Amino acid sequence: MMNVLTYLKALVRETHKPETEVIGLALQTGLRQLWREHVLGRYLRGAITRNEAIEAVGIDWVELAERQHEAMMEDLAWALGQ
Repeated sequence: MMNVLTYLKALVRETHKPETEVIGLALQTGLRQLWREHVLGRYLRGAITRNEAIEAVGIDWVELAERQHEAMMEDLAWALGQ
């Protein structure tokens, strides 16, 4: 299994970018993902409106979260025999 250092070395080698640039891109990507998850979680809990979520992360992500949430709720209902 690859660890973080192995991923970093592979990306530096294969993208021909400096290690600092790869680390910076990884940080940006990770922060965007964390923000998206935070916003979608707030939306699914009813803390923000659908429109606010769409403005923050885009319609595609909101629709994906809605489909995943609906599927999870269907699975839960099935597991509980409802």
